[in-house]
Amino acid sequence: MIEVVGVQFKGMGRIYYFKPLNIKFQPGDYAIVETVRGVELGKVIVGNKEIDEKQFETELKDVLRKANQEDLIIEEKNNKEAEAAFKIFKHEVVKLDLDMKPLQAEYTFDRTKIIFYYTADDRVDFRDLLKHLTPQFKLRVELRQIGTREGARLIGGLGGCGREICCRSFLKNFDVVTMKMAKDQSMSLNNNKISGICGKLMCCIAYESGLYQELREIVPAVGTYVKTPNCDYCKVVGVDYVKQIIRAQESPDGMPVAYYAEQVQVVPRKDK
Repeated sequence: MIEVVGVQFKGMGRIYYFKPLNIKFQPGDYAIVETVRGVELGKVIVGNKEIDEKQFETELKDVLRKANQEDLIIEEKNNKEAEAAFKIFKHEVVKLDLDMKPLQAEYTFDRTKIIFYYTADDRVDFRDLLKHLTPQFKLRVELRQIGTREGARLIGGLGGCGREICCRSFLKNFDVVTMKMAKDQSMSLNNNKISGICGKLMCCIAYESGLYQELREIVPAVGTYVKTPNCDYCKVVGVDYVKQIIRAQESPDGMPVAYYAEQVQVVPRKDK
């Protein structure tokens, strides 16, 4: 077992674990840590706890120290200056007519580096951009291309449901979302209707995927044949998985009749 604390950066995304040494942290505290991007300030989400060290593929880094009020002031100043830096970044991208979408600028806590995030459909040759940016900031400049899902998390926005997008508000990791999940839930297969602002399939499609897989074992699917209280052999033409109701075509010219799934019995197709 190893003692760890969980830290989140910029108030979103996954939680990273560090060794707290002899420092006691509570959720809501702030910590100064060293990451691959440099020295950063992060918010403690998970206080001191013991976890099996086999869960970690690499050795964890130590927390440098607990953040104080002065550190929070420095972080706020960095964030404000990053907003101004981002405007310069966007201006230079437009001036050089680069095929990239600027997303955000970020100073590391110790101001040894400034990172500019962007998305692009293809790889971008940004050597000229670096030549324009580096003299203006007089420190190490890093341009980081990220995916559209990560980009949506970074800038935020509202989903089709009218709420803040999940990846910005609470989702820590991106799960696999497939078109089959949408089909299993009888959703429209129109990409425009089931895609988020990132252009990818909405993450929420995966939330109920397990439930629908269980329901499909109970409720006959459209196209199967069933025996109902009034028909020995009729086709299922409609399904409501949540209510566990099927609609069976009991006669060629009649309206489909609704039954609960427990009232019908699946039968083999006669043409097989």
